[in-house]
Amino acid sequence: MGWSKGLKMKEKDRINLTKEKKEEMVKAIKVYFLTERGEEIGLLASSLILNFIIERLAPEFYNQGVMDSCRYMGDRVEDMQSLLL
Repeated sequence: MGWSKGLKMKEKDRINLTKEKKEEMVKAIKVYFLTERGEEIGLLASSLILNFIIERLAPEFYNQGVMDSCRYMGDRVEDMQSLLL
């Protein structure tokens, strides 16, 4: 399955970043490409990469975080229940 299918977030579910946070992340992408790959990329390319990450990859990270939190909370509830018995 290509990246153009499947994982794209719906607009209402999209991760919203402040302007400052987005600028910080775009800058981090530019620095990464320069230091790790020796490539200088512009603001447009950095913004497009960030948008790709937000739209296509972030849902997986988010879902994994939710699943991990549910598992953790389930374990804590079981611990509390064992104290009651």
